[in-house]
Amino acid sequence: MPQITPFLSFNDNAEEAVNFYVSLFKDAKVTSTARYSEAGPGPAGSVMTMKFQIGGVEFIALNGGPHDPTLTVSFVVNCETQAEVDRFWDQLGKGGKTHQCGWVTDRFGITWQVTPTILPKFLQDKDTTKAARVMQAMMNMVKLDIPALERAYNGD
Repeated sequence: MPQITPFLSFNDNAEEAVNFYVSLFKDAKVTSTARYSEAGPGPAGSVMTMKFQIGGVEFIALNGGPHDPTLTVSFVVNCETQAEVDRFWDQLGKGGKTHQCGWVTDRFGITWQVTPTILPKFLQDKDTTKAARVMQAMMNMVKLDIPALERAYNGD
């Protein structure tokens, strides 16, 4: 079963927010930080995402720029395979609304991100050309397509 991760989206102050949350809880810590490359969409070198834990629960914070306020809090469904992506996307999307980059709001108004586990690895690759191709491919998708992301990563 895929892991579900609470996801917090900010305009441009995710780092400030995460540092604030981590300072409040004795057992909280930042576990990783990913920065935008030249591929954007944020300024190169600025924080893209930060993973942090509070009480053993992992959260992800994103500097996503101005966005629909209803998408501020969502849940990431981490999928290993395209079949998992397809199943969760189809089920969560029934009667709901789909959004760019793998986001879907279900019929109850809860927003989910149906995300392949390989995506963060591709986006954080030290080869910025590969990461940029994947970012560009992802930005043009609604439901995420693992084979297409792999082709972008490999330059095919």
